[in-house]
Amino acid sequence: MLKLKAIMAFAVAMVLCSCLQAAGAEFTAEQIARGKYLVGISGCNDCHTPGYFLGKPDASKFLGGSDVGFAIPGLGVFVGPNLTPDKETGLGNFTAQQIVTAITKGESPRGRGLVRIMPWEAFAGLTESDAFAIAAYLKSLPPVKNQVAGPFGETETPTVFVLSVQPGAVYAGLPKPPAPPAGTAK
Repeated sequence: MLKLKAIMAFAVAMVLCSCLQAAGAEFTAEQIARGKYLVGISGCNDCHTPGYFLGKPDASKFLGGSDVGFAIPGLGVFVGPNLTPDKETGLGNFTAQQIVTAITKGESPRGRGLVRIMPWEAFAGLTESDAFAIAAYLKSLPPVKNQVAGPFGETETPTVFVLSVQPGAVYAGLPKPPAPPAGTAK
C-alpha cells in the first residue's frame, strides 16, 4: 500500500509540474540554459534580431524582431516577430504551452498558421522537454519593446528590406546599382 501511495504521489507531482509549466510558472536554471543552447544552435537570432541580415545585429534588441522580411510567393512578405516577453509587441501574453505549440505545430495562439519560413516542421521533432526549454529561455529574456512591420500582402509595398527567392533570369533582369567611382574598392 505504501508503494502505491508513493507512485500516486509521484504521478500527481508530475501532472502538477506539467500544469505549472503550461501555465508559464518559473523554470529551472537548467531548463533556461538548455533553451538558450537550443535557440543558439537553431539560429533563431538570424530571423528574429534586427540588423542581423544587414550585417550589424542589434544586441540591445536580441530576439526582439527583425527589420528584414521574407517574400513568400503567392502570400506576401513576413518579418520575423519579437520573441521576447514584451506584452505589447512580443510573446509576453503567450503561455509556455502556446510557445511550444507555435514552434512545434506552426499554430499561433490567435489561430493563425505560421508561414513555412518559420521551420516549425523541423522543430516538430523536438522532445517535449526541449520545446519547453526553448519556451523557458524566451520567457526569461528581458522584454524588448519592438513592433515589427507587416505582414504585407502580395499587393502591399513592404516598408522593410526583403529577402526573396527568384529564378536566375528574374534576378539577372533586376536593375543594377551604379558602378562605384573609379579608384574605390568594391
